[in-house]
Amino acid sequence: MNDSSSLPVRDRVLAFFVSLAGWAVVQFIGRTSRIKIIQSPGFRDRVHRNLPCVYAFWHRYQVLMLYVHRGEGVHVLVSRSKDGELIAQTLHRLGFKTARGSSSRGGGMALLKLVDVLKGGGSAAFTPDGPRGPLRSVQPGVLALAAKMEVPVVPLAWAGRRVKELNSWDRFLVPKPFGRYAVVYGEPTFFSESGPAAEEKLKNLLIAVETQAQSALASL
Repeated sequence: MNDSSSLPVRDRVLAFFVSLAGWAVVQFIGRTSRIKIIQSPGFRDRVHRNLPCVYAFWHRYQVLMLYVHRGEGVHVLVSRSKDGELIAQTLHRLGFKTARGSSSRGGGMALLKLVDVLKGGGSAAFTPDGPRGPLRSVQPGVLALAAKMEVPVVPLAWAGRRVKELNSWDRFLVPKPFGRYAVVYGEPTFFSESGPAAEEKLKNLLIAVETQAQSALASL
C-alpha cells in the first residue's frame, strides 16, 4: 500500500526528490564497486528453483542490500510514517515492493499482505532489529511469518573495505563508491515456531554470516 496520497503536497514533492536522490546514490555505489556474492548451497538451490524465502539481516546492512536485490520485487515492511513514505518511494524506484505498517499502526494488515506474498511464491525481507532496535535484537514478526507459512529464513550480511559506520543505535553502515564488498547468504532455515529459543537461534545465524562476510572480504 502506498500512502503518498494522504500526505500534504509539500511532503509528496519532498518524497519524490528524496527517493530519486536515494536511487541515484545506491546505483552509483553499486555500479562503481566490486561485489562478491557467496551463496550457501541450500540458498543457491532455492534460487535455481525460484522458491520463496524470508530474507533477514541486521538494520545496519540495508544500503548494499538495496543494490544487490534491486529489481527482484522483494516485499519489504515499511512504516506508514512520513519517513516511511520516503523509504517506500526509494524502494519502489529500485524495484522493491512494500507492505505498509508497523507495530503501532497497520502492522496486522501489513503482515497479512506478506502472507499473501509468500503464498503466491514471492519473497519478503526483514530487519529483525529494526526500526528502533536495540542493536542485534530479534523482533518476533519475521519468525512468526516464516513459521506460519513454512518458508525458510535466509540470514545474510555483508562486509566492505570502504565503509562509513554512523554513530546511531544500529551502527548503520554506509558503503562508499569504488569499494570492495562481500555479501554472504547463509543456509535457509525453517522455524516451526517463534519464541525466545527461535529468536536466539536466528540471532546466532545472523552473527555467523557476519563473521563469514568478514572472512570472505579477506580474499577480495
